[in-house]
Amino acid sequence: MSSSRPSASQAKAAAIAEAGGMTRREINLVILGLMAAMFLSSLSQTVVGTAMRTIADDLHGLSLQAWVTTAFLIVSTVMTPIYGKLSDLFGRRPLFLIAIVLFLVGSVASSFAQDMIQLAGFRALQGLGAGGLMSLPLTIMGDILAPRERAKYQGYFLAVFGVSSLLGPLVGGLFAGADTLAGIEGWRWVFLFNVPIGIAALFMVFRFLHIPVLHRRVRIDWWGAAALVMGVVPLLLVAEQGRTWGWGSALAIACYVTGVVGIVLFIVIESRMGDDALIPLSLFRSATFSMATLIGVLVGFGMFAGMMVIPLVLQIVHGMTPTEAGLSTLPMILGLMIASIGSGQIIARTGRYRIFPIVGTALMALGYLILSLQQYDSPLWMLLAGQLVLGLGLGQLMQTLTIASQNSVQPKDMGVATAGATFFRQLGGTLGVAVVFSVLFSRVVDTMAASFQRSDLLASMQAALQDPTVLADPANQRIIALLQDPSAIGSAFSDDSSFLNGADPRLTAPFLDGFATATSTVFLVGMAVVLVAFVLTLFFRTPPLRQRSAMEEALAERAELDQLAAEQTATGSIGVPVVAAPDRDDDARTGTGPGAHARREE
Repeated sequence: MSSSRPSASQAKAAAIAEAGGMTRREINLVILGLMAAMFLSSLSQTVVGTAMRTIADDLHGLSLQAWVTTAFLIVSTVMTPIYGKLSDLFGRRPLFLIAIVLFLVGSVASSFAQDMIQLAGFRALQGLGAGGLMSLPLTIMGDILAPRERAKYQGYFLAVFGVSSLLGPLVGGLFAGADTLAGIEGWRWVFLFNVPIGIAALFMVFRFLHIPVLHRRVRIDWWGAAALVMGVVPLLLVAEQGRTWGWGSALAIACYVTGVVGIVLFIVIESRMGDDALIPLSLFRSATFSMATLIGVLVGFGMFAGMMVIPLVLQIVHGMTPTEAGLSTLPMILGLMIASIGSGQIIARTGRYRIFPIVGTALMALGYLILSLQQYDSPLWMLLAGQLVLGLGLGQLMQTLTIASQNSVQPKDMGVATAGATFFRQLGGTLGVAVVFSVLFSRVVDTMAASFQRSDLLASMQAALQDPTVLADPANQRIIALLQDPSAIGSAFSDDSSFLNGADPRLTAPFLDGFATATSTVFLVGMAVVLVAFVLTLFFRTPPLRQRSAMEEALAERAELDQLAAEQTATGSIGVPVVAAPDRDDDARTGTGPGAHARREE
């Protein structure tokens, strides 16, 4: 491909954008605002990972940590398609501004939480805004840039998404590792950190984002949204709480029934709403969209399985501080940046992207295999190598699946298709978090019992217990108390893991071995899910990328309609339907007519 083509494409995009009310400078500033917003949304999904141990110990509720994570993910997941649909109807700008404001309010509120239940509630409020911050940036990119140019920028965008997802543990660790900052407990800055970045994103979007919008007379699918909540929330809830309630308990059965009824109602409602549906079922007539969606669910599951558990392994098994654990996720960040930016550049130059999902899922599976081989005394480099390979796989997946989904639908459905793809990936991620923690804390009871049966570990522990200095050390008292009540050993990690800090290594070894073995099971589950995605990618067909952006298509359609109306009005042709140019005020009032196809957002 010649070097002149990208510049010609960019010049064309700039001309079209200016015709629609945006200059290239405004586009670049909007892109910076979108990147800042996406940075915040993805950071917030993982920032509590390394900070969670400190937060939970301070608020006395390590066993409730999954509520803090899943409350955010459930709400943001459900809101994602709602934002996508409403932005198709009322424009990206107002919905995006609302999303940023809600996110900032939730962030500030989270910093004031006094217990884990409050924190989970405030994180849910934060999730109300995050749902829009996750899907709308990529949708707006689809509006203003053609697919090839979009691939290059989406490479940067999704590098931001992945890097911020992985910077989350680093940022969380840095703040959680500080006792106080400016007189405020260090972990509370995990949430206050969002405020200045969010305000900057809010200003840039408010000031510069003015793009044409496809408007038409529609019904808002409130019943579909309600059915979606009814179907998704109970199933995610039982995935998280099933181990506590019992998988066959009355509460669990009630969640199963409610969830299934909600999903059935959702499908019925969506089929009746047609193109006005929250997630139009017609999108799934495209084999490309359907396959990209299914692979996205599995990739989301696999992505969050690693991101949530690796920080715990680094802190509990390898004895790192939150800050050290955050820094130790840098190999995954590096791998994701290289793969995401590199794949975006290749797609921009060649227009081909089918190979990336195949290679990406294969590398993810390999990364999980390496991680699953970890033992409590394995060298750290093995864990770092597994992260690097996992990051190289993730970086090739997210943008290619999004581009495939966007390229498989009409421009008028760009918002709902992008939001739908993001929704299903988030759904997979939310389910992954719930399942992973459920498996981890269910499995650790058995693995802990097995570790205390290992003769080598028991011999070392008995030798330590014969040492008077060990018995006199206050750091060992909690473990000694646990050893006197063997029934409590299996649940030792439920509320507080700080008893391992500073204790004699011979006493902590069985605990670390049990926890490491339980996390190996989690990584094997992640590998199995990603392998299923790998098989599906072998059958994934990717059509050629379109040459024009959604905004170009909208403006071209407007120009054609206006030209036809002008010609027919001038000639007064009989035998050819005369399309009179409607009054612009009527367009604005009714949402119909040529002018309504590309009205500037104010």
